[in-house]
Amino acid sequence: MKILFDQGTPAPLRRFLQTHEVITASEQGWGDISNGDLIAAAEQMGFEVLVTTDRNLQYQQNLKERNIAIAVILQSAWPILEKRAAEVSNAIAALMPIDFLEI
Repeated sequence: MKILFDQGTPAPLRRFLQTHEVITASEQGWGDISNGDLIAAAEQMGFEVLVTTDRNLQYQQNLKERNIAIAVILQSAWPILEKRAAEVSNAIAALMPIDFLEI
């Protein structure tokens, strides 16, 4: 699965998704792209999942017209998230296109 981490997503989480291709928005050169444009660019480049910390994304964007799954990390502080990293990564890996999940 091809997964895009948005700017606020803790990078250490990628260690728990080693069987997937994980790329950060910054690595992709998309560090300054806003949500709607980021989602569109991700879909165009074949990303299957966007992982973000933006809790308002579902209210700011019309996600029903999207083909990408979106996972919102509600607790982005790595010391806290690390305790649930395996659970979070399993939930991300189980996402299907157009799914929306708050973790």
